[in-house]
Order: sequence, then C-alpha cells, then structure tokens
Amino acid sequence: MTKSNKLILAAIVCAVVLAGALFAYRGTEIRAQHALPARAAPDIPVSVAMVAQQTVAVRIQAIGNVEAYATVALKARVDGQIVEVNFKEGQEVRKGAALFKIDARPFEATLRQAEANLMRDTAQKEQTRSQERRYQELLQKNFASKEAYAQIRTNADTAAAVALASKAAVENARLQLEYCTIRSPIDGFVGKVMLQIGNMVKANDTNPLVIINQVRPIYVNFAIPEQRLSAVRNHMAKAQLPVEALPPNSDEAAATGTLSFVDNAVDTTTGTIKLKAQFPNKDKALWPGQFVGISLKLYDQKEALTVPSQSVQTGPGGQYVYVVKQDMSTEVRKVELDRVDGDNAIIAKGLNKGETVVVKGQLRLAPGAKVMIAKPPAEKS
Repeated sequence: MTKSNKLILAAIVCAVVLAGALFAYRGTEIRAQHALPARAAPDIPVSVAMVAQQTVAVRIQAIGNVEAYATVALKARVDGQIVEVNFKEGQEVRKGAALFKIDARPFEATLRQAEANLMRDTAQKEQTRSQERRYQELLQKNFASKEAYAQIRTNADTAAAVALASKAAVENARLQLEYCTIRSPIDGFVGKVMLQIGNMVKANDTNPLVIINQVRPIYVNFAIPEQRLSAVRNHMAKAQLPVEALPPNSDEAAATGTLSFVDNAVDTTTGTIKLKAQFPNKDKALWPGQFVGISLKLYDQKEALTVPSQSVQTGPGGQYVYVVKQDMSTEVRKVELDRVDGDNAIIAKGLNKGETVVVKGQLRLAPGAKVMIAKPPAEKS
C-alpha cells in the first residue's frame, strides 16, 4: 500500500468516528428533551364584560323618508308681467311676505273705471228712488195711475240692482289688483325660481312660479311589518309613542318626535303598514326628501339581561357566547337572542346576571382554554 493510500484511509476512518460521535450526542440531547415536562400553553388575552340586568326600551327600527309639513306650488292668479322678485332662492320666508309683484297699472285703471261706474250708477239709483217717492205721493192723492207708479218703481229697483253690480265690479277690480302682489301663504323655504323679472305669467299656469316647503314642524314617513301593527296600535292607545330620527353618518343627536298617523290599510304587495311621525324640527336637522333611520319606542322592558352585541357569535348550532369561569377557563354557552338594540344584545335564555362573557378575542379561543383579561388602553390626556 502506498503512502498516499494510507493517508486517504486514515482520513476516512477519522470522518466515520467523528460522525458517529455527533450522532450519539444528538441522540442523547433528543432523549433529554423528551424527558423534560411539556410546557403549558400561554393564557389568551381577551376583553370581557359582565351580563347586566337593566331596563331596556323595546323599539322598532325602520328607514324613513322626510316629508314637508306643507307644500305650496305658488301660481299667479292674474295675467301680467313680473316686475319684482323679492327673495333669493332657498331663502326662508314668512307667511304674508310679498314674493312677486305683477305690473299693476292695467288693474289700477280697471279699478278706477269700476269706481266711476259705481258713482254713476249710485247717482242714477238715488234719482230713481226720488222719483218713486214723488209718484207714491201722487198715487196717494190720485194724481197718478197705479201703472205709472209701477213703472217708476221698476225703474228704481233696476237702478238699485245696477248699482249693486257696479259695487261688486269695484270689489272684483280691487281683488284683481291685490292679486298683483303674490304673497307666501305659509312659513317655509322657497325653492328654485321658475320665472324671473320681465317674464309674462298667466293665471293658474301649469308651471308654478316657485315651490315653498314648510319644515317646522316636519313629517317623517316610514313602514313597519304588518306583524308589528297590533303592538303599535295597543301601545298608541295608551300614550303617545316617541320616535327618534337620525340621518345616516350624522354626529348630531337624534331628532325626537311622536307618532301621529297609522295608515288605514296594509300594503298587500309588501306586507307593510305606513306610519307617519311629526317632529318640531326647530334646529332644521331634518330636510324634505332626506332618508333617516327611525327608532319607534313601544315600551320599557324591565330587568332585561344584556351583553355587548360583539360577544354573541353565530355557529352551525346557532348563537353562542364564551363564558369565563372562576378558574379563568372558557365555556361555550348556547344562547337565545331576543333582539339587538344598538350596541347591546338582549338575551332571552342561556345566561345569568353577573356572569362574564368574552367580548373580544373569541377567534383564538376553544372550549376550556385559559384566558387572561387584557387591560384597556390608557386614555390619552
């Protein structure tokens, strides 16, 4: 055997001995690890809440549509040319405010003519009455025939009737002159002006000059399922039912009003009944045509069991919550939910007052898992 071969063989033998030593050490380490006790799983941090017992309002939630308390489509009552527009679009106006003025000169002339005719006919009436009185005296002295007196009396009555007609013509001409000033019949907000200064208008034209909406007070229309109708009518008979309305994504407080109307028939196509609530709307928070969330309160439920709605989970077997026991282990508890009111879930069955339920962290939990209550983050000053 050559010297180089001996060196190669010696290297191979050293490598085999070294590998065997490493495998022996690794096996010893693995056996030692198996011999150590298993490390316990860490507690899972969760947020919890107590099952509370309190008085909770029973409400019906719906989507409503705001409707003006009164809407007036303002139209001209005489023909003529618009010479004044005394408001701005969108402005709030008061009842009786002069909004439009129509050229009054033709109507002033008509009034003067009617007044002149009245003066003429009144004078004619007085003359014929005087003749009647003279002929009556002559008739009593047998100086005039009954036929002549009857004719004079007829003339006097005719003149009196003509004078009355002239008086009515004056009143009508004065009324037509008043119609040249178009006033607001209600308090409200005006919309877009359809005709500006210089345009000709016709009496009772198809298109209005402007539309006025009264928004204080204001109505909100909404519909509820027909199954809730009997409850609404029963509680409405006892007292006025309060209603809250809140526009979507609003940071303001909900507007409060009262239920004022229940329709006299159920809509057979939708199975709903229409209701209407009235709101004072002093702050003008509600606006015609706006969609709002409606909450109709029926009554207060005493000693209702409530938990945060986030604690209620839904699984194949129905709704459930994680209950934290005294040893900080969790238990899956099946519950029956009565309803959800805002952030609270009202429990009909499955929980007792004072029990602790998990509000956040349920995704990491399993039955029997140990938990630790996470501290809420400190509020920034």
